[in-house]
Amino acid sequence: MDITFKSTKLRKIFESKRDLIRNYGEVRGKKLSRLISFLRAAPCLENVPPEKPFRRHELISNRKGQFSVEITGNYRLILEPCNEPLPVKEDGGLDLKKITRIKIIEVEDYHGD
Repeated sequence: MDITFKSTKLRKIFESKRDLIRNYGEVRGKKLSRLISFLRAAPCLENVPPEKPFRRHELISNRKGQFSVEITGNYRLILEPCNEPLPVKEDGGLDLKKITRIKIIEVEDYHGD
């Protein structure tokens, strides 16, 4: 997939495994490095499995339109599709097979401690 980032600062962090580890810790940094490589190689969002170890799922409420991918524990990589226009199925849901561009929004523990 084609990947962009919410900010230049976030893009620079994700360009370096060392910066990922410095910003997110040893375990999460290494997992993020592998995850971003996997996402770049995936042809579309549907190829990111909803089962472990990724647990890709669409978010709800104030995060509607965003997706979460598990990193460790409660930490998630938050992303959003950015195909223009967004591909929609007949039932109104997003067509994950046609989502080939994503934007990385943040790494967050949105569940709290």
